Amino acid sequence: MAHPRFFSPAPLAPELAGTAIELHETVAHHAARVLRLAVGDAVTLFDGTGGEYDASLERIDKRGVGVRLLRYLPVERESPFAVTLAQAVAANDAMDYAIRKATELGVTAIQPLVTARSAPLPSGERGERRLAHWRQIAIAGCEQCGRNRVPDVLAPRHFADWLGSWNGSGILMLPDADRVPAAIAQPAPPVALLIGPEGGFDARESAAAQAKGFHALRLGPRVLRTDTAATAGLAVVQLLWGDWR
Repeated sequence: MAHPRFFSPAPLAPELAGTAIELHETVAHHAARVLRLAVGDAVTLFDGTGGEYDASLERIDKRGVGVRLLRYLPVERESPFAVTLAQAVAANDAMDYAIRKATELGVTAIQPLVTARSAPLPSGERGERRLAHWRQIAIAGCEQCGRNRVPDVLAPRHFADWLGSWNGSGILMLPDADRVPAAIAQPAPPVALLIGPEGGFDARESAAAQAKGFHALRLGPRVLRTDTAATAGLAVVQLLWGDWR
């Protein structure tokens, strides 16, 4: 059985092996109060920059939770195929699901997009909290799936601004496209997987992406929810060109 995995907001380093550190307050609460771990239990820590650390709980008290780092393991579980999920902002649950599953499926980065039909995105402090929430979902996904590098969840951008600045290849998922992913050659990385909102892209957005060189592809004959399309699209990409081969 795998040991519980925790993200460390504080930077870790291989030379810290053998030393004791304090878990971050949120992580300590989860370890001691939610999972009810005990002194001596084994855990795995990672700081998102690569590699992981075998560790053991050494102290649990009112001050917090102390762990001893036992050894550094240069473990990588990243896909060799770099993909950015360019996801139109969806309603809360759907957006959370898309980010969580994209993390599990090895996405390199997640770019939320404001499109003509995307869900409303709060501004100011509420918008900052929404972005922080999405980033925490990506961290939790890494804790669950074993990744040691947290994908970047970038600040939302308007569709036209982002498209104009994108310099890589692209796949545009459209339910009425003529081709399927297996019909094209492997795109040169980095690749953006462009997923529309609940109401889909409008005609101008779709045309602009294709004019930029994005391949318009479909995922079978059924119309998928936006979060399903993101998950299925990334799974197909990993199967065709990533680490599912």
